[in-house]
Amino acid sequence: MNSLRKILSLIAIFVFLTGAVALANEPVATEKPKEEVNVKELILEHLADSYTWHLTKIGETDIAIPLPIIVYSQTTGWHVFLSSAFHEGSAHDGLSIATDGKYKGKIVEKDAQGKDVKPFDFSITKVVFSVMFNSLLLIIIILSVARSYKKGVFESKKGFVGFMELFIMNINDDVIKPCIGKDYRRYAPYLLTVFFFIFINNLMGLIPLFPGGANVTGNIAITFTLALITFLIVNISGSKEYFKEIFWPDVPMWLKVPIPLMPAIELVGVFTKPFALMIRLFANILAGHSIVLGLTCLVFVTVKLGVAMNTSMSIVSVLFSVFINLVELLVAYIQAYVFTMLSAVFIGLARVEPHHAKEVNK
Repeated sequence: MNSLRKILSLIAIFVFLTGAVALANEPVATEKPKEEVNVKELILEHLADSYTWHLTKIGETDIAIPLPIIVYSQTTGWHVFLSSAFHEGSAHDGLSIATDGKYKGKIVEKDAQGKDVKPFDFSITKVVFSVMFNSLLLIIIILSVARSYKKGVFESKKGFVGFMELFIMNINDDVIKPCIGKDYRRYAPYLLTVFFFIFINNLMGLIPLFPGGANVTGNIAITFTLALITFLIVNISGSKEYFKEIFWPDVPMWLKVPIPLMPAIELVGVFTKPFALMIRLFANILAGHSIVLGLTCLVFVTVKLGVAMNTSMSIVSVLFSVFINLVELLVAYIQAYVFTMLSAVFIGLARVEPHHAKEVNK
């Protein structure tokens, strides 16, 4: 019981400090009270990907870590340099970061007509760097746990190894095995990897200090890639009965011929399942980050309302930010759990057996 209290106390302190540091890292709005704070732009700027990793601001000086720019232009070839070369919006080697238009925030160059065109961009952005760092961290964690079992001692583990074993056994025995069935071991490595990948990126996204704070799972490209992998696994490993139920379902003939109504509905369902996976994870994580940033902005929006109002709203902002961060800790696990569970369910549905085979097995 004492250890549980210590853990809960540490989590509470961590979340409180997280909220406090997030406020401390924001630009000090009281320095220029005449300027209107554009809450929408501020939130979108923090949620969007970036070519630099902004840490804080001291006075008028931005403290940021430059990231590698790797670009291939069809006219000038390869360009490799640090993002610090784009100092205060200046161009470098004919390349610049667009400030408006459809390529806003992206690297562009001018074509022969003077229009902005987007070259092939392979740059290590904030999200890409975070994915690489978090993946390396996950590999280190999993290998350290596996190393303890290589020693051949399989008694009940304690400490961090026992904590990880709890997660692994919970997902494997309570999610993967029941949802997929007899050949669940084929898909357990992928589903466990997906769970821990999403979980660790969700947790790192709650930490406002480097190397945390990146909006990885709130990036539609990341969730699209995860959903696409699940889509490919589901349909490549699908049984004959699975495809039969899609293109020739067991329904009255008039629903299939001459107008293939039910096959069309089933075919649409093949694509809506991964789409639901993509949007569910993206929207929930993005919404959580937006709420925290919105609450933080209360401090700056209420500056003009007076010292008393601004002080009271600052206290409310901190308290609610801490509360939402506590909720986000739970959401970080729930979203990883839900994505893994739905992926396992979809794989299990694709592994369906013929009805006569089911009766024989019974």
